[in-house]
Amino acid sequence: MLTIDPTTCALAAIDIQSRLMPAIANGAQVIDNTVRLLEAARLLEIPRIFTEQNPAGLGHTDPQLTAEMNEPVMQKMTFDACRAVDAKKLMAGREQLVVTGCEAHVCVMQTVLGLLDAGKKVYVVSDAVGSRLPENRLAALQRMAAHGAELVTTEMVIFEWLGSAEHPQFRDVLQLVK
Repeated sequence: MLTIDPTTCALAAIDIQSRLMPAIANGAQVIDNTVRLLEAARLLEIPRIFTEQNPAGLGHTDPQLTAEMNEPVMQKMTFDACRAVDAKKLMAGREQLVVTGCEAHVCVMQTVLGLLDAGKKVYVVSDAVGSRLPENRLAALQRMAAHGAELVTTEMVIFEWLGSAEHPQFRDVLQLVK
């Protein structure tokens, strides 16, 4: 299957933290699109995973993302979440991971490369990842794609998760993209 399979994927929000986001180019777009994806995942019962890099220094997950968050946050000091002590949470039972987050050229890229190395299929949501400098984001997207990650957009993910206008949650999820 070439499309994202909602029965075998999870959504990973990497290090979208309160003290980091004001420095991220287009940070509001990263947050808005991640919120859309998190809400769609909730409605479609797709597992959601949150990581925080050095929360003592960068703060906790941005409050806009945690409004309805019930999942525990994976706190880490490693840039690659796959190297963290409880990395099994990131990959448990999921063959595909849809990834959003910051910074694209550090924690997102290293985590994506770690997931690919672990044999996972990875979809990086290009309009929901950010870096302080746009050129770092672009270089990271190019490198992740060169190593096998697929670059997608928020709407691509949402509509692939739905699969059909006949999906029982179609109307509710559609409101997230309007």
